[in-house]
Amino acid sequence: MTTLDTAQEARPGRTTNPLSVLATPWTVVVAVPLIISILDPERFEAIVGFAAGAFLSTLPYIAFAVILIAWLKAAGAEASIGRAFEGRENRAIVLAALFGGLAPFCSCEVIPFIAGLLAVGAPLSAIMAFWLASPLIDPPTLLITAAALGWPYAIGKAVAAVGIGLAGGYAVKALTAGGLFKDVARGAIKRGCGCGPSPFDGRPVWRFWAEGQRIDNFSAELRANAAFLAQWLALAYVLEALLVTYVPASLIAGLVGGEGLGPIVISALVGMPAYLNSYVAPALLAGLTEQGMSPGAAMAFLVAGAVSSIPAMAAVWSLVRAPVFATYIALGVTGAIVSGIVFQMVV
Repeated sequence: MTTLDTAQEARPGRTTNPLSVLATPWTVVVAVPLIISILDPERFEAIVGFAAGAFLSTLPYIAFAVILIAWLKAAGAEASIGRAFEGRENRAIVLAALFGGLAPFCSCEVIPFIAGLLAVGAPLSAIMAFWLASPLIDPPTLLITAAALGWPYAIGKAVAAVGIGLAGGYAVKALTAGGLFKDVARGAIKRGCGCGPSPFDGRPVWRFWAEGQRIDNFSAELRANAAFLAQWLALAYVLEALLVTYVPASLIAGLVGGEGLGPIVISALVGMPAYLNSYVAPALLAGLTEQGMSPGAAMAFLVAGAVSSIPAMAAVWSLVRAPVFATYIALGVTGAIVSGIVFQMVV
């Protein structure tokens, strides 16, 4: 699931009130250096230089991610994802877990997509595989994680997304066969949300430049997502600069350092309620790992935080009953802990 708007309810770029810019990350990005210049002028240059340097080093990743997601949206790639749920259940689970990180959905579009799958009788096991995998990774998140933490973390999170999706899908299949989840949907299923046609319909047009409307969509997505990523990454690196400057390394190492199971479990449990935008978390974790956070704890935090994202949980809660929602959370936390343990062992 592409979650370029996971930290806001509206699509990126839909700002109509000029004053609404005050409610964006840019307010913090501007305010923090001003406050530092007043309260701690000696560290002003170091903090601003750190944040600016980190942001500039990420620009190539941002550019590639923005172009890629604009192309997927203009082509209508969502339709290809929908077909992954057709056919045999085992095949649907595998494809749903694999495609979960590729679907170019915003937070409002994933709900009618899943609603459409429920309406046509797609297996809950495959839907759960998609639900678990989709918040964890997408093309922009992969590149931004690589830029902030390195490719081992980016690849590790992508593998974790597929692994958790597969494990969750087959776990739900087993539970369903055992008699659970007989009443899945929460009320009547609708396939629309006011965002336009359901992404479950239609066929992708990969050579989108042959159609004027798709070219317009590409341009709009390019501008909106570039602005959206820029503001969140600017905030991320400002916060990382503050973290590295003011938080003692000994404190971080004491809480989530070392190679034991404890730091991994703590990070997973803290990561769930302390959800951070997928574009903010890697930069902050980069600072934490420099100060002693173990690789396994960092991975557990990344995974747990993504599963607990507001759009991801809202999509599950709005469509299915409490037992399915509780299963989603339990699988997410367990998957985060297991991912942290495996990543710690591999690294």
